[in-house]
Amino acid sequence: MAIKPLKLLLLIIIYSMLLPAKAQEVPTKGENLKCLITFGKNGDPSWGDDDFSQTFFFFIPLNQKLPIYIRVYDPDIAADFDEFNGAPDTKVKFSVYGGKEAYSNLDARALSPTGKYQSGVLLASKTFGNEKDYNLKWYTFGPFNPTEGELSNELGGYVFKVIAEGQGGNDGNNYKYFLSSKLNDNIAIEGGNAFTYEYSFRMQDEPGSVAHIYPFADSKVASININNFDFDNDGFIKIYSVKKNGHDISQSGNNNWAKSNVIITTEEKNKSLDVQLVKSGNAINDMVFYITNQYNVPVPFFTVPLGGVPKYQYSIKITPNVSQK
Repeated sequence: MAIKPLKLLLLIIIYSMLLPAKAQEVPTKGENLKCLITFGKNGDPSWGDDDFSQTFFFFIPLNQKLPIYIRVYDPDIAADFDEFNGAPDTKVKFSVYGGKEAYSNLDARALSPTGKYQSGVLLASKTFGNEKDYNLKWYTFGPFNPTEGELSNELGGYVFKVIAEGQGGNDGNNYKYFLSSKLNDNIAIEGGNAFTYEYSFRMQDEPGSVAHIYPFADSKVASININNFDFDNDGFIKIYSVKKNGHDISQSGNNNWAKSNVIITTEEKNKSLDVQLVKSGNAINDMVFYITNQYNVPVPFFTVPLGGVPKYQYSIKITPNVSQK
């Protein structure tokens, strides 16, 4: 059974206006992830990428009239920030889409790069290999008129889609995004945001580091299935919310999936959840994460949680002291 697109209009408008500038960075400092990662299409999934493709969406509010830019940090596969599997031979293509169905087509929000996942109007693309021109540097797509994105009445703004897709080779391309109002600088767009439905990322290297990812449970969500791939049993995973104070989530081993079903209470609806991944080892750990609701519809992760990081609401029971005569 399918449901209509998320009815997030009011929440997006209210919360995105309150987000700090770092909301434009992907991943954000608050998420404490090292970077995004996409492997070449000949890669080995056991290295932490199940389908060698990652889609992100960038939300632009209606009041943004000036051009926007989508910047990529270290888009090539060079020496300092990437993961080699033998001699580097990988190419990754970054493509920016706008226009009709860039976001609204259900294939665009699916968990695998199949069907019409490249829906919309192709606005720009570039393939990066081992040229080293942008090693530890930013490459900028744009300028784009905000209206070149797809107008979404549900979200209350325009949406651009960026797909990073392995074209060949088996190395890992580590990179970051920034939604900016400037060509050559990272200047946040007030009210902007970024989100995805399947997150492929590298955890920080330090043992004991805690990563945060923030799924949003809308009013129709009654339960969620939390899926993670190739966590390598590297620590533990817990979920926090206004009603959950660190419930355990099943963790995957090497090259396999783990799934946990979690009931969503009334108090948790239309709020963000905080899934925390606590790392125990010091080895490189790349992995994939996605969540679906009870209808098997993917749930979005916002890079900064709508409404802020959820805080557990303690219930304090007070027993009246009835004096004895």
